[in-house]
Amino acid sequence: MNKLNISIIGVPTDYGQTRRGVDMGPSAIRYAGVVERLASIGHEVQDQGDIRVSQKHVNATVDEKLLNLEEVVEVSTALANSVHEVVEQKKFPLVFGGDHSIAIGTLAGLAEHYKNLGVIWYDAHADLNTPETTPSGNIHGMPLAVSIGLGHERLVQIRNNVPKIKPENVIIIGARSVDPGERDLIREQGIKVYTMHEIDRLGMTRVMEDALAYLKERDVDGLHLSLDLDGLDPLYTPGVGTPVPGGITYRESHLAMEMLQESGMLTSAEFVEVNPILDEKNTTANVAVALMGSLFGETLV
Repeated sequence: MNKLNISIIGVPTDYGQTRRGVDMGPSAIRYAGVVERLASIGHEVQDQGDIRVSQKHVNATVDEKLLNLEEVVEVSTALANSVHEVVEQKKFPLVFGGDHSIAIGTLAGLAEHYKNLGVIWYDAHADLNTPETTPSGNIHGMPLAVSIGLGHERLVQIRNNVPKIKPENVIIIGARSVDPGERDLIREQGIKVYTMHEIDRLGMTRVMEDALAYLKERDVDGLHLSLDLDGLDPLYTPGVGTPVPGGITYRESHLAMEMLQESGMLTSAEFVEVNPILDEKNTTANVAVALMGSLFGETLV
């Protein structure tokens, strides 16, 4: 296992959705001992602290289709700049959310460094809504669409490169709640999806083998993991804002992380949607840290 120089960036924001508490996610993950755990594996770990997130703008322009647009743009831009700097320093960016809208900033910060970045989107949701298809106006349901160049101009244009990633380089794993507009977009854009049907039928080993082989065939020059804790079944991660029953198991998720680590392809990662207010004794944050252990090479023997 390669020893990494990991830079942690916290993003304490809940502007991408309407349930309060997810802005405390980075603190909960730190409290669960993430820095100590990664250091014990042998990595160099630098915690850069949190992106500054200002209070909601009292006189912000309101977009009827997109909630908290001004705030999400501000946070995403700051995060994109920080991720960009980390990669320039040849360090591994590890981002903690916050809601999944932060992926807009993470991918914007990575985009300038990779010509053919691959993305594994580990999530119960596709997050491919646009202002035209969103049923809620919550931007945490849009980051993947924004990153392939579809959505509000102010979001799409962060750090300029458009699109940030190619749709054919995206693999969604664990989907089980997909809106009609997202379903159409998946077909139109050729996005590869392993729903819970495929995971149940093929098993996680086969799914990960196929996903990694596909990305190798695409000749990706980097691989980003965007892991939403609601990708797991809520039996294991009760502290998420949009739980969907029938998800990936705890053990399947560890296996997926272990296989990602063994591939040697991973170049960045983010863990999002830990909400301590909805959680039980920090269970969800503890699961996130345990999965990071597997992702970064922790072994039993």
